[in-house]
Parts: sequence; structure tokens; C-alpha cells
Amino acid sequence: MTQDQPAAINPTSTRDRLLDAAAELFYREGVGVGIETLCRVAGVSKRSMYQLFGSKDEVIAASLERSAPDYQAFLVPGADGRPPRARILHVFERLEELAELPDFRGCRFVAVTAELKAPDHPANLVARRWKNALTTFFEEESKLGGSHNPALLARQLTVIFDGSAVRSVMQGQGICGLAVTTASDLLTAAGLGEQTPTSER
Repeated sequence: MTQDQPAAINPTSTRDRLLDAAAELFYREGVGVGIETLCRVAGVSKRSMYQLFGSKDEVIAASLERSAPDYQAFLVPGADGRPPRARILHVFERLEELAELPDFRGCRFVAVTAELKAPDHPANLVARRWKNALTTFFEEESKLGGSHNPALLARQLTVIFDGSAVRSVMQGQGICGLAVTTASDLLTAAGLGEQTPTSER
């Protein structure tokens, strides 16, 4: 490329800028943010956006998919040898950390689902898949911890997680330990008391 030739547009970086801006804007302000605003913040033309995505709905879904792994990785612990109870409570401790942040808008999967409402919207399908992954984590840990009904316990834990996040947003304040203590009481009632670390992990 000579000095007077324009640099070629990198579709990957354009896509990444667009999705990063979309993930932030849609979470902070809602999916009603217009395409013009999104493109201006991302520094991407509308023409470029529509070359990459067929519709705004596709952008919403792709931006959620892009931000989901980091969000989930923050919540869910990796292999660490701790007992199931501690690993489950880790998720609620992280949620309470997030709820203390001034820009917390709740669980990003619940937030987008509540706005879009349509169960078959592509972004809702992404949200459901990632939310189900969290429930699966709870179920696997509950099974390792000796729960008699790990599937039910996992769904109950997910309800505590989602309800705690929604309450935090509605009240405009942190969760103040409510999520951890409620999950802890549920785990105790289900037979997942304090246990020794699991060496298999």
C-alpha cells in the first residue's frame, strides 16, 4: 500500500466496534437506542452496519452474544477444588459485587428479555441459552453436593439470582447480602452444608 492510498477497511474491527458499542448502549439505555445513535457512538456508518448485519435485531443478538462470555466468566468460578456450596455461593457473591456498581442494570440476559418480550426474538434465544447455562452450573454443583433434586434446586437458585438482580435495579441500591443469605439458606435446607473441597476438580 502506497502512502497516498487509503487504508482498507477492516471488517472485523468495524464489527467489533459496532458490537462493543451496542453491548454497552443496549445494556445501559435499553434496546430502543436508535441505529443512528449506535453507529455514531461506534464510529461506523449505517451502510457498513447493514453490510455486516441484516437488521437491528441481528445486532442486538450478536452484541449480547459477544458480551455474554465475559459476564458469565465473572459470575461462574473455574475449576478450583472448592466444595459445591462455596462454588454456588460464589455466583451470588459476584452478583452482589456487580449490584454495588453505579452502572448496574441487572442481569443483562433478563434485561434484554424483559424489553423484547417475544420469546422467539434472536436476542432472547441467546439470552435463554446463556441463562440456561447458569442453571446447568447450579444443577451440576447441586448434584455433586448431594442434593436429592438438583434440577429443582438449580431452578430455585436461578430464581433467587434473577429476583435479587431485579430488586436491586427497582430499589436503586445494592442487594445488601440478601442474595447470598437467601441462597445459603436454600442450600442448607437442600442438604448442601459446609463440605470439604472436591479433589476431582
